Amino acid sequence: MYRNRSRMECTQVAAELTGNGCRNEGRTEGRQIDYGLKNLAVLVTGAGSNLGRSSAVMAAAEGARVGVADVNRQAAEETVAMIEAAGGTAMSLVFDVTDEAQTEAALDMLEAAYGPLYGLVACAGLSRPAMALDMTEEMWSAVIDVNLTGAFQSCQSAGRRMIRAGRGSIVTIGSTAALAGHARGAVYCASKHAVVGFTRVLATEWGALGVRVNCVVPGPIDSVMLRKSMPADYLDAVLVDRTPVNRLGQPEDIAGAAMFLLSSGATYVNGITMPVDGGLTTGFMNRWNGRDLSSNASRPFAAPTES
Repeated sequence: MYRNRSRMECTQVAAELTGNGCRNEGRTEGRQIDYGLKNLAVLVTGAGSNLGRSSAVMAAAEGARVGVADVNRQAAEETVAMIEAAGGTAMSLVFDVTDEAQTEAALDMLEAAYGPLYGLVACAGLSRPAMALDMTEEMWSAVIDVNLTGAFQSCQSAGRRMIRAGRGSIVTIGSTAALAGHARGAVYCASKHAVVGFTRVLATEWGALGVRVNCVVPGPIDSVMLRKSMPADYLDAVLVDRTPVNRLGQPEDIAGAAMFLLSSGATYVNGITMPVDGGLTTGFMNRWNGRDLSSNASRPFAAPTES
C-alpha cells in the first residue's frame, strides 16, 4: 500500500494512525497516539510515587478518570493535585491493598464517581533486600502480602467488576527479578515470579469474558525503591554499564507500556510478559572474558569488516 511513497510521506501517515489502525482526526497538537482511554475509569494502585504516580498521571493525560490509590494519604493527594493542575480528573483512594474489604470499598467509591471500572494498573509493591540466611519471617510476609496477595486481590476485585461489564484491561507489574534470581532478592524474586504466573492464569480464564490481563516487567528504574536497595556505585558501574541503551529507566517508560496494554491498540494482546528494561535481559547481564557485551561496552571496539 505504501510501497511507492517516500519515507517522509510514510512517516506522516504513521503519525496519523492510532493503535487500532484508524486515522486519529481529533488528536491534540503534537500527540501521535490516542490510547482510547477518554472518560474511562482507571484504578492505579501504589499511585503515590514512582511507577504508580507516572502511570496515574499518564492515564489522566490520556483522558481517563483515575482512581489514585495509595496507603499514604498525603502521597495520593499530591498525585491528584498534579493531575488536576494539568487539567485531568482524579480522586484519591486511601486503602491497603492487602485488605479485601478496603479494596472493595475503594472500588465502590471509584465506580460511583466515574462509572464502570475499565482499567487497573497494579503498581503497589515493596522490597526488603536481604541475604537468604538473614531473611526474617516479618520481611518475607511483608513483601508477599503486598507484592503477591495485594496484587492478586486488586486483580480479583477489579476482575469481577470488569467481567460484569464485559470489558476491561489489567496490567500487573513484575520485574526482571521475575526472570532470574539475584543475591539479596529471595522474597522479592519469589513475589514477582508469582505475579507473572497468576497474570497468565487470569489471562487464560478471563480473556473470553472480555478482560485482558498482561504483565509489564520493568528493568532497573530510577526510583526510591531501587536506590534504597542498591549502592549508587553499583547502579552506574554495573546496571547502567550492562544495559544496552546505556541508562536507567524512568517511571514514564513503564507508564507508557502500561498505557499501551490498557489501550484499544492492544485488544489482541493478552497474557504477555513485556520486559521494559532497555535490553538488559537480552543477555541478562552476561559477561564474556570479563568484558560486557552490551552496546555501551562495545562502543570502543572497531566494527568487524567483511573478508
